[in-house]
Amino acid sequence: MQSPNTVRPGVVGNALLTSLALLIGANAHAASEEIQVYLDDKEAPGAMSVDWHLNRVTTGRRTPDYAGEQPPGGVDRVTPELNLGLTPTLELGAYALSSRSAQGDWRADGAKVRLKYIAEHDEEHGVYWGANLEVGRESRLTAPVPWNAELKGIVGIYMGPWLAGANLNLDRPISAAAGPTTVDVDFRLSRRLSPETSIGVESYNELGPLRRLAPLNQGSKALFAVVDTQIAGIPIEAGVGRGLTTEADRWTIKMIVTFPTTIR
Repeated sequence: MQSPNTVRPGVVGNALLTSLALLIGANAHAASEEIQVYLDDKEAPGAMSVDWHLNRVTTGRRTPDYAGEQPPGGVDRVTPELNLGLTPTLELGAYALSSRSAQGDWRADGAKVRLKYIAEHDEEHGVYWGANLEVGRESRLTAPVPWNAELKGIVGIYMGPWLAGANLNLDRPISAAAGPTTVDVDFRLSRRLSPETSIGVESYNELGPLRRLAPLNQGSKALFAVVDTQIAGIPIEAGVGRGLTTEADRWTIKMIVTFPTTIR
């Protein structure tokens, strides 16, 4: 069980409702620097870690969707993420985005900050919930407008060795009002094989504009097989994904390596 909640639920709820209202009515941008379903994991107060998100689209789109875009096919993305526990329920995060083009050129792609809230809950059994608010600036290589925001709903349940989790994502640019907010729904189902290892599947689904959702056979849809384990005490998540629609990249590989650290 987590420590007693130090943030009043009413304050957090009002903040999330305000963020939701701001997200309705503008264009969206779905992040690809981290391919991850958010669960209930977070750093304890004062603890810190660094996640390295490593993604590669081995087979994917090679033509740009807008002027100046770097198409994802053949691109490697490397994103270090700093995680800092603030309270028993709040975590602060920061990303530095970079990529290696299909031609071998490395580029800086921007930076993001986020604040994640996970409500007090039993970390072994039952339901958990939370939310993550993220704001960042990206280069035109990865986003048609520079400033973007995302509000992510987090919910899941522990059922013995099984864990089910889901995210509802609302994305928008905050530097221009160029269209509707878009919706993304992601799922994860995994089974623990040992204290260090679990296997599972993840599903990533773009649903289109919030006020006019697209048919289910449109938008990017992808399914990943994933494994979580530890090597020399270092947590590692690895996965291979296949696109299920014409808009999705055909094959993608991902890895998240977590290095715990301390604050001096």
